[in-house]
Amino acid sequence: MGEPAGQLICTGAGVDLVLRRVFAALVAEVWADVTEPSRTARWFGPWEGDAAPGRTIRVKMVFEAETPWFELRVDACEPPRRLAVSATDEAGAWRMELLLSEVDDGTELSLVHHLDGTGGVGEIGPGWEYYLDLLAAARDAAPPVSFDDYYPAMKPYFEALVTR
Repeated sequence: MGEPAGQLICTGAGVDLVLRRVFAALVAEVWADVTEPSRTARWFGPWEGDAAPGRTIRVKMVFEAETPWFELRVDACEPPRRLAVSATDEAGAWRMELLLSEVDDGTELSLVHHLDGTGGVGEIGPGWEYYLDLLAAARDAAPPVSFDDYYPAMKPYFEALVTR
């Protein structure tokens, strides 16, 4: 686990929480890690269904208590550069994008969570840091990280972003 590095960026539509990771891998490899069910199962959870834009898939969150299934709508899929998804649950609407680009060291993955406001960012930010580090651990064949190392330890960092 590294230091939190998420950023809040104001946009015309609200606020984006942006977290980045660089992987020593080709874009196509990282794309497979975030789109193929057998590979997403190693760091987030497997999924089932027709993953075409406008369709809804079911995802099993294997790193959450009780490993719940939830529905995730595929809003856009532009291999191997952009995946946009959304979901609605008891916490509200979730709109996210995964953006991949080539950099000198390999591939940069940017997770962009489009927020309607900054409420809850102290919980959301550590959660995404955790999942991106799970992805890094899965890519390195390392043991999974523990959420207890992320929350509540990172909560103050993300709450402070609101006041910057």
